[in-house]
Amino acid sequence: MRADDRRSADAGTVPAASPAFQIIVLGAGGGPNEDNVTGLLVRSTSRQWTRDSILAVDAGVHLAAIIKIFEEHLPQAIARIQSNRSAAATPVRSDTPITLIDTGKPKICMVTGPFANLELPHETAKANATYVFRNLISTFLITHPHLDHVAGFAINTAALQQTLRRKRVAALPTTIEAIKEHIFNGIIWPNLSDEGDGAVGFVSYDRLVDGGNVALGDGEGRGYIEVCDGLAVKGWSVSHGECMKHNHKGSYGSESADAGYSPYYSRRSARKDASTGSMDSARSQNYPQASEKKAYDSAAYFLRDEETGKEVLIFGDVEPDVISLNPRTARVWQDAAAKLSAGLLTGILIECSYDDAQPDSMLFGHLTPRHLVIELGVLATKVRSIASNSSPGSPRKRKRASNGHKLPSDDNQGRRPPSRHPVRRRTRSSVSPSTPIRPESPRRVSSEMVLENEDSELRAIVEEDGLSHKAAKSRHGANKHSNKPLEGLHVIIIHIKDPLRDGPDIGDDILEQLKQHEAEAQLGCTFTISKSGTSLWL
Repeated sequence: MRADDRRSADAGTVPAASPAFQIIVLGAGGGPNEDNVTGLLVRSTSRQWTRDSILAVDAGVHLAAIIKIFEEHLPQAIARIQSNRSAAATPVRSDTPITLIDTGKPKICMVTGPFANLELPHETAKANATYVFRNLISTFLITHPHLDHVAGFAINTAALQQTLRRKRVAALPTTIEAIKEHIFNGIIWPNLSDEGDGAVGFVSYDRLVDGGNVALGDGEGRGYIEVCDGLAVKGWSVSHGECMKHNHKGSYGSESADAGYSPYYSRRSARKDASTGSMDSARSQNYPQASEKKAYDSAAYFLRDEETGKEVLIFGDVEPDVISLNPRTARVWQDAAAKLSAGLLTGILIECSYDDAQPDSMLFGHLTPRHLVIELGVLATKVRSIASNSSPGSPRKRKRASNGHKLPSDDNQGRRPPSRHPVRRRTRSSVSPSTPIRPESPRRVSSEMVLENEDSELRAIVEEDGLSHKAAKSRHGANKHSNKPLEGLHVIIIHIKDPLRDGPDIGDDILEQLKQHEAEAQLGCTFTISKSGTSLWL
């Protein structure tokens, strides 16, 4: 993986390793700066810069960020054309980046930046950015409908007038319904979609299936659906905080029509109030009871390059499973572990909104370095399990009668499977990630903290194979000190929230904390902080 330096003269050139994906970071932040919120462009390098070859993943910022990139790099392309023209008293050389279209107007070939080698038909940054938006971007893949992920797209739809085709929005059904009801509703924004009253028809909806549509694709590509030329997607829902009941109608994430998202009262805070007898006080402040809560949906998307079969995993906003009302990320890690073990997963883009100074009660459905490394530890555990089961001499798993108990399965990630062999658990006080973290003494994530998340995996082995706990742990965590299960995996950090204060860059602090936790947990992955206006090659 390489992250381009935006100032490099050859920043847009493809490395010799010929990666499958180019990811252009339009927005790397999570606010509060409105010009640096989540927005990515992804393309398969096998398709070059062809029509419908670019996929937009979220679009809190979009067209303005593309214009900014062209404003920085277009002058170099124009200067090169002028230089070549001056030097060419004779017919233009074949390697000159000027071609003729039907009108005889020369095209400009970008020579630097994320769009290097892209031929453009216009002279100005805004005209060329609009050309990319209208012609090269096929689909907007949205993880969830918060404004920092959709605002740019909504506003930019005004640029779709007098175009020949609708722009496609692909997302899980809850996100589509929220966009339809709360954005393209004729109140917040004109209904530029092709559904509902007063539909204009600029945008069409594509509702994805949670976990993939098994009727589509085959082999490793089963469950995937094409979203642009060369790329297909499969999505999983994940949790991003909690929804709470309010008096207004129609908020997102509700089974009825009267629930909305509120990050100000966490699940752990509710348990604390209950344990101290202060739930009445919470209700007096209009905080909802636990029975009124519902997890807010976000998504994680596997993108598959149809040419090579390689994949990247891109998360929307996501909270730690260990404090979630509806922990679902383990399903994503199960899927990712199989792909990583098969050599197909090249990288993960995932949020880390805060540094370790942020307490659990103020996460608002996001991750910190300590929680991210614990989540990656779950992935590592599943990779170890696959390696252990496939290694020579590993006992072959066999099915047996459940004796009235439901055997563990991926559909039951939130509960521990029953076992006749009690497993000693560490006390929460020694490893609980809910302990507030002080800036002067950040908490380190040890390998034992990661292993606490292996309890359910160990129980599964004990239950299915009838092994003792000691034997199961030996098989499940073989060579854990010498083997780094995530060796070679690139983890790119997105959605960092800028505290807008003096002092070191928050991204530098987060990166340092991630490296410290990873060194302690011995996972083997590498971390990169994404930067707006640059490319990532995976």
